[in-house]
Amino acid sequence: MVEILGKQYKAEKGGLLKVDKIEAEEGKDLDFDTVLLFRGDDSIKVGAPYVEGAKVTAVLEKHAKGDKVIVYKYKRRKDYQRKQGHRQNYSFIRIKEVSLA
Repeated sequence: MVEILGKQYKAEKGGLLKVDKIEAEEGKDLDFDTVLLFRGDDSIKVGAPYVEGAKVTAVLEKHAKGDKVIVYKYKRRKDYQRKQGHRQNYSFIRIKEVSLA
């Protein structure tokens, strides 16, 4: 488990994660040292809050936008209605390595 921009994700080698937009260029390597839980071949290490020496290396594959979400508020007989749209930006990162020093 790794924490990226305040959210927790399960990071496995070769996995693809959809995270909130990271301000970096596509193809750039990223290092995350905020590992919350590390599972090795025969042991599990739990951080308090982070595991010492653990690191996740990833590459930023692409940026994308999510589906549009419509927020519609309405109160009957009160002449009140509001319509608002939102479209979230995402980044896709590919996990290259999860290591413990």
